[in-house]
Amino acid sequence: MNYEEMMHMFSWEDAETQYEGDPNGVMNIANEICDRWAKDPKRVAIYWEDELGNKETWTYCQLKEKSDKMANALQSMGVTRGDRVAGLLGKDMELLVTILATFKVGAIFVPLFTAFGPDALVYRLKDAGVRLLLTNSEQSTKLEGKELSIDLLLTDGQTNDGKSFWEFVNSFSSEFTMERTLGNSPAIIQYTSGTTGMPKGAITKHKVVYSLHPYWKFALNLEEEDVFYGGADLGWAYGLIASTIGPLSQGAKIVFYKGPFDPKKIYKLLSEYQVTSFAYAPTAFRMMMALGSEIIKKYDLKIKKISSAGEPLNTEVVRFFEKNLGRPIYDHYGATEMGMIVNNYHISTMKVKPGSMGLPLPGYTIGLIDEYGDPVTKGEVGQIAVDTSDGNTAFGGYWNADEKLAEKMRGSWFLSGDLASEDIDGYLWFQGRADDVISSAGYRIGPTEVESCLMEHPAVLETAAIGKPDVTKGETVKAFIVLNKRFASTDELKEELISFVKEKLSKHQYPKEIEFVDELPKTQSGKIQRYLLKEQERKKHSL
Repeated sequence: MNYEEMMHMFSWEDAETQYEGDPNGVMNIANEICDRWAKDPKRVAIYWEDELGNKETWTYCQLKEKSDKMANALQSMGVTRGDRVAGLLGKDMELLVTILATFKVGAIFVPLFTAFGPDALVYRLKDAGVRLLLTNSEQSTKLEGKELSIDLLLTDGQTNDGKSFWEFVNSFSSEFTMERTLGNSPAIIQYTSGTTGMPKGAITKHKVVYSLHPYWKFALNLEEEDVFYGGADLGWAYGLIASTIGPLSQGAKIVFYKGPFDPKKIYKLLSEYQVTSFAYAPTAFRMMMALGSEIIKKYDLKIKKISSAGEPLNTEVVRFFEKNLGRPIYDHYGATEMGMIVNNYHISTMKVKPGSMGLPLPGYTIGLIDEYGDPVTKGEVGQIAVDTSDGNTAFGGYWNADEKLAEKMRGSWFLSGDLASEDIDGYLWFQGRADDVISSAGYRIGPTEVESCLMEHPAVLETAAIGKPDVTKGETVKAFIVLNKRFASTDELKEELISFVKEKLSKHQYPKEIEFVDELPKTQSGKIQRYLLKEQERKKHSL
């Protein structure tokens, strides 16, 4: 079908019939992505593997049994409806079971990225008011000496009565009555970066399985027989929602790989598990392309659908995979708050224009608007916005930050923060950020958090962090620093400052480059003009 036919055939009424719950009544994610599929005891949900070669196959039935036991375990630890449970792990089955259990008891899950350092973690844990944190011994050391009133459950530790994690979970009954949460009840708090202030917690409702049904059905074209592999970490929205909740909501199989990124290993996984649908960030595809075409001939690949998200996709990457796999990469665009709202659609016969994010998602009204909330003239650059007036979106505002939501609304339009233009065929083309958020290898990095961390170092008087153009990652973090007078601008100090941020925040947030300056460009009111620094870097990059 073409795009027009796809738009015509979609209806929210039909989407609602695809789920057991009522998005505007009683609905729980755990039932939609697990329990309802467990009626078939042989249906496979997860193929799990780690970097050591250990492998497990989990059925939906096993997921239901373990998550029911875990739900009873959570309640035994005092976790009740509305409490926040955080997860700080890689692609561990203990994490997925706990996520399901959190939904089942009516609590709210807070995803955390394992590369986060102590300061980044403490801020999120405190802001969300987390009651229980699931993690391991290695990650828990980041929180030593921090003032946190939360309970810890270690997957590689022991409980007070000497039980291992699975011994503890298995000591509980597999009989559990799921909480009757509403489709509009909060299910997830995902922290997202902005340009002013610290990261804010975007609330996702239980109805997300319904709200993003057109994405699962049309853009990913998920089918029950699919084997889906998404490389994104569960600490991020694309990893948790698009690459886990989405495929499971359709009864598909997922490959979970717990290990460091290795482009050679990716090809091996795709072949071994006969993956039919593959999704990753452009940086990963570029690194896979760098291995050349000969490696592809070594494997028996069954890929039918390749999807990309996180940053604009390079034309040469699209053409490489189309030439060598017979499939172009379909670019998808989204925001943590709204999900994937502009896409190229695997289900359709639409023309893929390399470099374009595609066309609006069925069921959604997407506009390009100016700062006043008015549509821009076709061909002009405007901010991507979503009309929220129909109530079908799963975004529930920001946790304890209503003022942050107000800043991003223009009437019923929610502003994404991203700029785009529309061509004569209606395709949207990414033009950059409306703010100063840095997009690096698919990660959104707020400059304020980086700057706040740098300011804790005694050498730093003032600082500004920007995204510097980078061929592989799109952008990397660069910091401009005005030093306190008693410090000298040495290479050793640069390395010290880089390590300082890396240890306190995360491996993806630290500045890859530091430049010492005498002063920073500012407005008359004293606000730092990051855009002038970005323009300066763009000019250097283009030389």
